[in-house]
Amino acid sequence: MSHTIHHQEQDAKGAFYIAHDGQRLAEMTYSRTNATMIIVDHTEVDPSLSGQGVGRALLGALVEWARTTRTKVVPLCPFAKAQFGKDASIRDVLA
Repeated sequence: MSHTIHHQEQDAKGAFYIAHDGQRLAEMTYSRTNATMIIVDHTEVDPSLSGQGVGRALLGALVEWARTTRTKVVPLCPFAKAQFGKDASIRDVLA
């Protein structure tokens, strides 16, 4: 099943998320430290989407955005930190 990932940023907070009927079912949130760096601080996936690779898809969208915008990433969230540890191909965006 394919899910549309949305991105929202306001002030110094942002999120990549999947929504259905106006409700967020999965999200990866971040805080902007400056114009070129963010801290990924939380990932949450609704149990209805468990096991579908949604968390990894959110991280993939964040990494692509970070590359495009030349933003560096600090993974504070345990999920994001673990994924960066497992996948060397996305580490180019690490701060």
